[in-house]
Amino acid sequence: MPAFSDPFRDARTDPGVMRCPFHGEDIVMLLRHEDVRRAAKDWQTFSSDAPFRVPIPSEEKVRTMRQLPIETNPPEHGDYREIVEPFFQRAKDPAVIAQVEALIGGMLDVALARDSIEIVHDFALPVQSRALTYLLKVPESEAETWIGWGIHVFKVSGGEFKQGNVLEDYLHRQFDQAAAKPGDDFFSALTQANFHGRPLTREEMMGFANLAFAGGRDTIIHTISCALGHLAAHPEALEFLREDPKRITLAGEEFFRVFMPLTHIGRVCPAETEVHGETIEAGQRISLCWASANLDEAAFPDPLEVRLDRKPNPHLAFGFGTHLCLGAPHARLILRTLLKLCCDKVARLEIISATERVEHEVKFDRTLGYESLTLRMISR
Repeated sequence: MPAFSDPFRDARTDPGVMRCPFHGEDIVMLLRHEDVRRAAKDWQTFSSDAPFRVPIPSEEKVRTMRQLPIETNPPEHGDYREIVEPFFQRAKDPAVIAQVEALIGGMLDVALARDSIEIVHDFALPVQSRALTYLLKVPESEAETWIGWGIHVFKVSGGEFKQGNVLEDYLHRQFDQAAAKPGDDFFSALTQANFHGRPLTREEMMGFANLAFAGGRDTIIHTISCALGHLAAHPEALEFLREDPKRITLAGEEFFRVFMPLTHIGRVCPAETEVHGETIEAGQRISLCWASANLDEAAFPDPLEVRLDRKPNPHLAFGFGTHLCLGAPHARLILRTLLKLCCDKVARLEIISATERVEHEVKFDRTLGYESLTLRMISR
């Protein structure tokens, strides 16, 4: 089955936090489901108004602007969010749903006609990139450029930051073109948008676009890869879904819970704060560890068991509270469509080769998903 692990179990049980260095910064990680949910809602104590410091490690080396709306607090967060939310809600539009179904159906047909296919780079990456063009209302041909950036916009294999910034150069070109000849796409909308009675600055436009391209990229890619890897390792799982298509939605949520690609996200404490005996000084960061919360025995019976009909499933794969992920409907559409079409088209999946993806940190090694995964798909 796809590799995943729970390196936080002992610390989550007692004392419920873990101190871990990240690029020289010692950060307290909140691990329990209840604690993470509470902190995610308490933006006064655990603030997102911290440019570059919400991702862990920080991203000053690879971007020059605050990401919007994620690196703001209410009420500004809600006002910023309203500007771009219509594009992310397009995942519920029947026309977009039909586009995603045609895309994934076509990708599966190609894979079924071949002896094998590498899933991470040759299936999941193109699906993520092309589906994003539908969401942002840009030509699908733009996806070819995005695919060329690889799995992660900012990082290379192993987690180190890339040199240079092709993303920002690309975004500036798109905004220049949209300003000169506006249309109805994402970039044009930002060049024409207003915030509190004034036009957006170029930095604000870049902040929205930076997050749109970086935030839902490797997360969706690794979720697709893990889901297909699980179906290949457990043929009975695909049969289970085929027996009752109503199970597909629950299965998708379970895959998001178990195969949580994003380990955690940062918050900054404006004032000195104590959590489970650990003191966080004013101005220091704390981590909301989604990956640990999603495997908390207090919230999920037998959390390492993949139950495709798990209900209830209060996972935190898309965050919680004010900053709930804008891209959640899009991610759900992609995974739900993939599972449905696998049930329709695929008799079984076989693993030919797999290389695990491991996140190495000082205090933990977290195994989840694949650097590469090659499957054979057999048609029904």
